[in-house]
Amino acid sequence: MVKFISATLALILFCTALTAQTREELERQRAQYKKELEQTEKMLNENKSKTKENFVQWKLINEKVNIQDKIINNINKDINLLDNSMIGIQRDINRYNRLLDTLKQEYAKSMVYAYKNRSNYDFLNFIFSAGSFNDAIKRIAYLKSYRSYREMQGENILRTQDLRKQRIEEMAGTKQKKNMVLSEKDKELAKLETQKQEKDKILNNLKKQGKELSVQLAAKKKQYTKVTNAINAAIKKASDDARKLAIKKAAEEEKRNAAENPTVKNNNSGVKTPVITRTPKEPAKAPESVLLNAENRVLNANFTNNRGALPWPVDKGYILLHFGKNQMGEKTDIVVSGISVATDVGSPVKAVFDGVVSSIVYIEEMQVVILQHGKYFSTYSNISGVTVQRGQQVKMGQVLGKAMANLEGVGALDFYISDEKGNQDPERWLRNR
Repeated sequence: MVKFISATLALILFCTALTAQTREELERQRAQYKKELEQTEKMLNENKSKTKENFVQWKLINEKVNIQDKIINNINKDINLLDNSMIGIQRDINRYNRLLDTLKQEYAKSMVYAYKNRSNYDFLNFIFSAGSFNDAIKRIAYLKSYRSYREMQGENILRTQDLRKQRIEEMAGTKQKKNMVLSEKDKELAKLETQKQEKDKILNNLKKQGKELSVQLAAKKKQYTKVTNAINAAIKKASDDARKLAIKKAAEEEKRNAAENPTVKNNNSGVKTPVITRTPKEPAKAPESVLLNAENRVLNANFTNNRGALPWPVDKGYILLHFGKNQMGEKTDIVVSGISVATDVGSPVKAVFDGVVSSIVYIEEMQVVILQHGKYFSTYSNISGVTVQRGQQVKMGQVLGKAMANLEGVGALDFYISDEKGNQDPERWLRNR
């Protein structure tokens, strides 16, 4: 019985520890969501103070609502955990109640038996009625063990009562926690309702601007198209240069081999033919990329190995537009081949990895810097005051220029990761913030 109680207690404590750990994870996650919400709120307020309603504001308020939904979902998970914990605690309390009933019944029977046989004469008669000395010793040992058994019964009752009391106290504490979480949920729901009203207000104001915003969106799409064309042109030029260099090297090698091979005169025709003394080679495999060569293969491998761990191109910022389709209003969207990161105007823009400046392009008032990392390219658009030159070797973290205000008047950097096949999602390459 003692082993059963110990095993039961160990199981209960283990389950409680798992639940507490999961709740701690939820609380950490909720704290992170709230931090993101504060940052988004700050950016939204800064945007409101600088410009009238625009697509960025709508994007930010949308993000606020999404984060608020995540907070509420997180709280719901927390409530479910608390409910499950309360069910488990109540199950333990019921188990202890049944165990106490059984222990008390058995203890009562043993006490009744002891009361009926309380006379010393009965004990002596039980011992001396033994058929042999060994039998008498066994009867004495039995009486001692029976006395120990009754004492153990009493200890089991007291221990089970303590365990039951602990679980009852835990139940009270869990109920209190649940009430606190429910109160927090009510507050967050009220915030969500306010945010939805703000979202509707911004959307209505955007509708009033109508034509003006359509022109702005068209200008943004046109700008993104120009940047994408510049990236494609840079990759094409790098590929063409690499092919020309490869052809040049192959021609030089062929010329060198021809010079190294001796010639002999053919007796029949009088024509000199080369005598091949080299061992025939296997056909060369197709190269992985024309952009890869002996000088940049290691760089390319290091860049690939850092997928998901690259530093962000700006020290602080928030993603305004993600890779792919982004909704920019009730029935309006825009497709982006990179990401747009909101940051303070004038913030340093840094290289995410070692590389070579492949191209520097001017598009209207902004500058675009394209770095080559083997067969991969990273592009930094909407910057000014570029501090590097074409063909220059740069190191990870080196400042390339400063972030500019975008078409909505918000400081932002447009960032791209590309290869010969096209643009890739930069968020898959950058480390988690």
